[in-house]
This record gives sequence, structure tokens and C-alpha cells, in this order.
Amino acid sequence: MQARSTCGRSRNGRTAANCESPLTPRANSQGYNLGVKKGILVALLTLSLGACDLFTTQPLPFPVWTPIPSRTPGIVSPTPIIIPITGNATAASSVTPVTSATPSRTSTTPASVSTDTATSPPVQSIDVEILGCNTSIDISHGMGEVTNAFVTVKNSGTVNLVNVCSLLRAIDEDREHPDKRGCVPELPARNQVTLKLTVDSAFRQDTAIQVDTSSNDVLLLRVDKGSCTDIGLFGGAPEDTGIIKPIEP
Repeated sequence: MQARSTCGRSRNGRTAANCESPLTPRANSQGYNLGVKKGILVALLTLSLGACDLFTTQPLPFPVWTPIPSRTPGIVSPTPIIIPITGNATAASSVTPVTSATPSRTSTTPASVSTDTATSPPVQSIDVEILGCNTSIDISHGMGEVTNAFVTVKNSGTVNLVNVCSLLRAIDEDREHPDKRGCVPELPARNQVTLKLTVDSAFRQDTAIQVDTSSNDVLLLRVDKGSCTDIGLFGGAPEDTGIIKPIEP
């Protein structure tokens, strides 16, 4: 099939100057440009389709084989037993901040050392001495022969003693004599008193005696004599019986 020419002739029989044959170079360039445009369009369409995700579900990744680790024995630790707190115990939720204060300079004054002599603790001490004995007849109490013992009690301590009493006992004692016990309300420290004590004893017999001395009914000292010596051999009975006086050297 041949291409027709669109050229016409003019009235003078000549061909028009602007008439072009379909096989001219201009027609060939137009066809080339159209093909290039189509190629570019196809390339853009291909790129746009490649960027789109046509799959609604992503394919699974290729599995990677991992070596199985060696079996490790399990560690079992004891679980602590938590005992719930009963009662109205309220936990403090607020934390009080600790303020670090800058220490101020303080002058230290050395404490004064006392030069006073330390006071010695109180000492409670007592001495008892049986001076001697004699015998007599006690008619007023309905008794026969009685033994009289003269006892000196000395407070050799540093504290006063109250309710100081001495009790006389005899190995051959019969009835209880009312004067077998002698007392003083208070015996000051470094003082002494001589007491006359009497017991109902056997007639004309050597009498073993014992004297218990106490303060506030607490026994402090016990002394005895196997045979009470006649006090008459040492100047007779003392005259200061029952009188409190400083200890004689």
C-alpha cells in the first residue's frame, strides 16, 4: 500500500512549496520521538509496579538453623514464706530528705578535773568483848542463882548503828530471865557501850555463855566463853553500864 501525498498543485502547474511527502525525513523523526516516549512510559510503569506490594501476606523468611544448646540442670531455690502483717500497720510512703548541714566551728572547753578527795564508802563494823561474870540471887523474879555477864559493844565502823542489842545465852540456862537481852536505840560510829546481861543458871556451876549482837534484828557478831571469869578479880563490876561514850584506846 502506497502512501498518498497530500500535496496539491497550484494553478500554474507547480507543486506547492509546503507540501511534504510521507517518506520525508521529518515524518521519520516524528515516529522516532513517539517510540521514545512510549519506551519511557513503559519504563516508568514498570518501576511503579515494582515498588507496589502486590502480596497481602508477607512470605515467611527462610528458616535459619540454630544448634540446640546443651541441657543445663535447673536450679531450684527455696521460696521464702511471707507472713502477712496483721493489724492497722501503715507503711510510710513519703521519704524525708536528709539535709546535710555544714558543721559550725565549735570551741571545745576541757572539762575541769576535780581535785577533791574521793569519799570512802561507809563501813559497818562492830566489836564485842565479854569483860567477865558474877553470880547473884534474884528473888524479885522468883529465881535462885543467876549469872550476870558484862559485855562491851564497840561501833568501830564509819556509820551509826540503830537498835543495837546483845542477847546472852548459857549452856545450863533454866528459865528465861527478862534481863538476858540489853539494847540501845543508837550507837554512833567510834563509840561504845557496856551492857549487863543476866541468865538463870545452875547453882555453883561453871557456865559457858554466848552473846549475839545485832542491829535492826540483823545478827552482826557472835562471841562465846567456855567459862566466864569472875569479874571481881578485875576490880569489880563497871559503873558506866548503859552509858554511851567514845571508844577507849
